[in-house]
Parts: sequence; C-alpha cells; structure tokens
Amino acid sequence: MRLTVFTDYTLRTLTYLALRPDTLVTISDVATAYQISTNHLMKVVHQLALSGDVITVRGQRGGLRLARPANEINIGAVVRRAEPDLELMPCFGSQAICVIQPECVIAGAVDEALRAFLATLDRYTLADLVRPRAALAALLRVGEPSVPAPA
Repeated sequence: MRLTVFTDYTLRTLTYLALRPDTLVTISDVATAYQISTNHLMKVVHQLALSGDVITVRGQRGGLRLARPANEINIGAVVRRAEPDLELMPCFGSQAICVIQPECVIAGAVDEALRAFLATLDRYTLADLVRPRAALAALLRVGEPSVPAPA
C-alpha cells in the first residue's frame, strides 16, 4: 500500500499548523518549510478547509490555522478523507467480478490488513504527531509567530 502525495502533504500541512497553533500561516510558509510545491498545497488546504480541519482567513493579513485543537484531529479520519481510493486490489470494487471471489482468501487477507492499518492510524491524533515539538520546530525552522490568529 502506498499513500498518495496528497495525503502526505495533508499530514505535513496539519503538522506545521499544529506547531504554530496561535498563528495564521500562509501556504507559502508551509511550502517553504517542507520545500514542496505551493500549487499542490493550495489543493490540500482547500480540502482541509472543506473538511473542517483548517480555517482560512482571506486578505492581506490572512492565512490558515487549525480549526480545532490538535488532540481532536484523528489521523485515521484525515487519511480516509484524503485518500480517494482505499481499494487495494482491483477485485475490491463494487463492479469487480472474479471467478474465485466466492472462495478467495487473498481479498480477505488484504482487507484485514487494510483494516489493521486504519485501526492503527485511528489511535493517533495530530497532537501525537507533534510530540517531538522542539525538534520538529527546529527542523522546519518554525520561529516566533508573525501574524497572531484572531480569537
């Protein structure tokens, strides 16, 4: 199994925002910190805002921030929303037809593995991902807040 770049950037963006909870940050701030594409991040931030994980503020002093505390953002739920297709095998789809489907053990084993993978992610929140706060902040060069978030 491989998660998409979209999911990777989603988790990176949330991590960055969790390190600066009282600050509005720009997409450019996140892109610069991770050395990734601003264009890709615009799509990620749009989806994060639609899902209710992020609040965006328009305007010259605008930016984005977490919509709720990091300990309320479940990583399993984030991954489920970010991944368009968690069907790991072609035979998992609703339209799939396979001659051995009635007795297939492979599909059951892969489905069990996927459920275990997601169950593990369900045990983590965004707060868990930023526990090495000082080390992460240093690696991402997260400094003092530049734009305080509105209350």
